[in-house]
Amino acid sequence: MRIRLVMFSKTRRGEIRALLNEYVQRIRRYSEIEITELREASRTALGKLKFEPGSLIVLLDAAGRQFTSQQFARWLGDLRDRGTRELVLLCGDAAGFPDEVRAWAKQKISLSTLTMQHELARVVLAEQIYRAMAILAGHPYSK
Repeated sequence: MRIRLVMFSKTRRGEIRALLNEYVQRIRRYSEIEITELREASRTALGKLKFEPGSLIVLLDAAGRQFTSQQFARWLGDLRDRGTRELVLLCGDAAGFPDEVRAWAKQKISLSTLTMQHELARVVLAEQIYRAMAILAGHPYSK
């Protein structure tokens, strides 16, 4: 299963970019992953991207479904095992998402009930994806 992280706005802080890149490199041991950064959070901007047929588009949203790390790993594993070819995770910017983008997503998930800076949320998402992949592979990282 291919994972695409679509992020609205750039990750500007160098230290956060470095952490994000570190986890993306780790994820590549288990899955194909791509990061796309868009300048604006709009359906038009998303429409310019090409998604595979049957892609699952998921929005990161504070009101979305919450998981433990184990549950998140099972969710990713189930998607993979059911033949999901591409998982697209939409990560907002400081302003969140316009309603037109919210309506486009098939599912919504939450990283936490805590509010966090959007660039930090990207790192948390990447770390949790890596943790989930390690759990599914039986790797000791998750312990």
